[in-house]
Amino acid sequence: MSALKLPKQLRKVADRQLLQNLEAGLEKVEQKLKDSSSHTEAIIGKASRHLVDAGGKRVRPTLALLTAQLGAGVNQDVVDAAVVVELTHLATLYHDDVMDDAPMRRGVATAQTIWGNSVAILTGDLLFARASVVGSNLGQDALTLQAETFERLCLGQLHETIGPAENQNPFDFYVDVLADKTGSLISAAAQLGVMLSGADQSLREPVRIFGEKIGVAFQLIDDVIDISEEGPSGKTPGTDLRAGVPTLPVLLLRKAAAAQDSEATALLELIDGGLAEDEKLAEVLQRLRAHSVFHESYLEAKRWADDAIDALAQLPDGAVKNALIEFAKAVVDRNN
Repeated sequence: MSALKLPKQLRKVADRQLLQNLEAGLEKVEQKLKDSSSHTEAIIGKASRHLVDAGGKRVRPTLALLTAQLGAGVNQDVVDAAVVVELTHLATLYHDDVMDDAPMRRGVATAQTIWGNSVAILTGDLLFARASVVGSNLGQDALTLQAETFERLCLGQLHETIGPAENQNPFDFYVDVLADKTGSLISAAAQLGVMLSGADQSLREPVRIFGEKIGVAFQLIDDVIDISEEGPSGKTPGTDLRAGVPTLPVLLLRKAAAAQDSEATALLELIDGGLAEDEKLAEVLQRLRAHSVFHESYLEAKRWADDAIDALAQLPDGAVKNALIEFAKAVVDRNN
């Protein structure tokens, strides 16, 4: 049995043969990830392997392996595609951590805290380049999808950095950013599994929509977890709130304040005043959990997950479809 653990959302699936196929494929992906992020120069090798060695959920490569089961299963092209999406994801994390000045990632010190911003940024660039090298033999359609996804990742980060235009709806803007920054790569992973396994290509569109929507749901529920009681998710409550990161509960709070909700107005004054003090953060978290925006945020995340499931209607009934549905349901229940 593989020493690697599949994402817990998929370990609940009853089909043991499917799980064994995924685990076997994931072993191959993991080895190629290590090979692709290695370098003969010691410092470059350590920096580029830093987050690979730190582990992770490997959600994106697992989805590629899973949707490949709609065709002939995992082949070398599917493995390479899974490596491409994970290398791309890891590269964005190096850049995100520099932009956010994050001290920790996956339980280890971030690259820029060890080697500095310049090395971290260039390591991210190197991983993007390695992803392109690995994906260079996957055919024109896969290369086009990879390029379009890379563009969306960059645009999503740019839009988040610049912020919404003066007359732009803040919620629509926020969802568009999530779709670009998270949904696009998850969607690409799901599509590549179909594209490269000999599956019926009519299935590409439903898995594209599924990936896009489940990516948004994943980020929205992360916003809910940020203000929830500390639990198995491992996320420290209030991390994004304290950092001033725009999240769904705060967006809904601003909407409520505009509608003359006095509690929302009072909470926003506390939040906008800064949450460096632990006692102040604890008070805001407690009051946010009691406010209606907490449940509204959960329902919005669940709506996106439900829409993702609806997109799977065109898929043939069976273990793969069941696994994708189980995954979508578990996304909004990540404390379990």
